[in-house]
Amino acid sequence: MHFNTLDEVRQQMYRCFERSRDALFNLSDALLSESQARSLPELSLSVFFERRWPSVYEALQDGRINVERLRAVFVQALLADKPTNEPIWLGIDSSGMQRLEAGSSRDRGMIYVPNMPHATKPVSVGWQFSTLMLLPEQPSSWVGILEQRRIGSERTAIEVGIEQLRAVLPRIGRAVILLADRWYAVAPFVRACRQLGAQALIRLKRNRKLYRAAPPRREKQRGAPCKHGPLFQGTRPETYGPADAEWEGVDEHGKRVVVSCWQGLHFREAPDAEVSVIRVHREAAHDTKRDPRESWFIWTGQEDIPLEQVRTWYRKRFSQEHGYRFLKQDLLWEQAHLRTPEQVERWSWIVACACNQLLLAKPLGQAVLRPWESRQRAVTPRQVRRVMPSILSHLGTPAESPKPRGKSPGWPKGRARTLAPRFAVVRKPKPVPKMHRKRA
Repeated sequence: MHFNTLDEVRQQMYRCFERSRDALFNLSDALLSESQARSLPELSLSVFFERRWPSVYEALQDGRINVERLRAVFVQALLADKPTNEPIWLGIDSSGMQRLEAGSSRDRGMIYVPNMPHATKPVSVGWQFSTLMLLPEQPSSWVGILEQRRIGSERTAIEVGIEQLRAVLPRIGRAVILLADRWYAVAPFVRACRQLGAQALIRLKRNRKLYRAAPPRREKQRGAPCKHGPLFQGTRPETYGPADAEWEGVDEHGKRVVVSCWQGLHFREAPDAEVSVIRVHREAAHDTKRDPRESWFIWTGQEDIPLEQVRTWYRKRFSQEHGYRFLKQDLLWEQAHLRTPEQVERWSWIVACACNQLLLAKPLGQAVLRPWESRQRAVTPRQVRRVMPSILSHLGTPAESPKPRGKSPGWPKGRARTLAPRFAVVRKPKPVPKMHRKRA
């Protein structure tokens, strides 16, 4: 990566903005360079935002972004320097954006809030986004955003995640290993991964029920053939049976680790999608929620996974958590108080543009370090962001200069003041247990 390549990528991003492109691109540059700004009006004070502050909200309200072309630009730019003989590590997860008191914002739903104090419900009101990220080899905040979508109140994270995989994976054209949390260990997601040819390592709830292959039909057996074999459940050791493969070694602390694998299992809803169930048992763990002694995973690949690499592979997924923290704390992803979901979606793509440009600028070898920051460690996105003003001054901007215009006449006299409409929070109904459902 060099300056000419970064400049070409910026030109391609600019052409993906169809309406209010100049203001949207200036906003992206302001977000990329103003590390001290904490709100949208403060971003408008940047020297790279050549317009006045009302243009920020006007661009987010009336702008239009060609998401298909921008997604293609991201995939091509972020994967250009990746070796073709190595797999691409992707992570998929969802994160919430709190809008607790925004009564005029529609389609708000109940979202999960992590790291809440004890005796406090980890639930709030806002919007939820699903993000497909490019993960680094070593856990860090250096992530790339390939796809980002809002999860509507009438949809689930699994449905949106499957759509994202179908939109991005055909463009990659290489071996992909997908890492996901335990909420994605469901039949539709596993079936979609197998159909798209993506190998996935997904964390599994211990009490999830899986089944072995159905036994062969006996001669002269009456009735419908059996669809599922014996039960397999992590909370019932009597259902395990002998493992198909096992590896024993030590962790970084010299403590014993045992990894067991059972193959040929499937979910009840997807008997055609076989998976392998993996159990990682660590003796040195504290057996708490954050440090469990026993962890369960499923593997959807056609080839056998190296058991000694399961822990190392899944650690890469935590880079997505670091990426979310950088997006929210530094790139103001949830600090922008916008009214409509469409404005928040445009803002999310602007944040993605800034995040990906930082990743592309990392090989340039420029960063600004504070006196107390170690020079022996690898640079962080925050340190590279501090040097972006000089890089952007060198590259310039494809956005056109603003055209002067007269003063707005304002509201006509006698116009009655109207309040924005209010919307109730969308609460999804709880599923009815099977025993209480009425027969048709």
